Amino acid sequence: MFSNGKPGMPGSRESRIFVVGVGNLVRSDDGLGIHALRRLQADPRVPRSVVLMDGGTVGLELLGHLWDASRLLLIDAVNVAEPPGTLIRLQDAEIRRLRGGGSVHHLGVADLVASLSLVGKDSLQIMLLGAQPESTEWGTGLTSGVEAALGPLVEAAISILENWTREMAA
Repeated sequence: MFSNGKPGMPGSRESRIFVVGVGNLVRSDDGLGIHALRRLQADPRVPRSVVLMDGGTVGLELLGHLWDASRLLLIDAVNVAEPPGTLIRLQDAEIRRLRGGGSVHHLGVADLVASLSLVGKDSLQIMLLGAQPESTEWGTGLTSGVEAALGPLVEAAISILENWTREMAA
């Protein structure tokens, strides 16, 4: 489940920043988080200490893997009734206000965030990056609007990771 695409020990104690790509690759735009994660795995600008994790649709199984995280970047398709491909950036309380359930995932991102609070991870800084999906019907490719948002989404993720890494090193 852990993969940072680089040598080292993903998930080790010094790794405090986690990126989790969430989604279902056979539900068209819902696969956005996994597509973005794959690009991040291949990008040399991602700091070596960052743990990149394919969260797929596993839901609460992620809790145990995130126990040592101090910062968490979730990447997912986010339905907030915007035009398809609109980039979405939510933090902490904004994520908690998302409608839980109703996701094509077994467990929604909002439910995962709520569960992290229940197990005492209230101090965990969480950010959700995503894009408004056009379709989550059966299909293995992204729609054109969401595909066009993928590059800017990855650039935003890299910028956040670089900033967090600098902040944590200071």
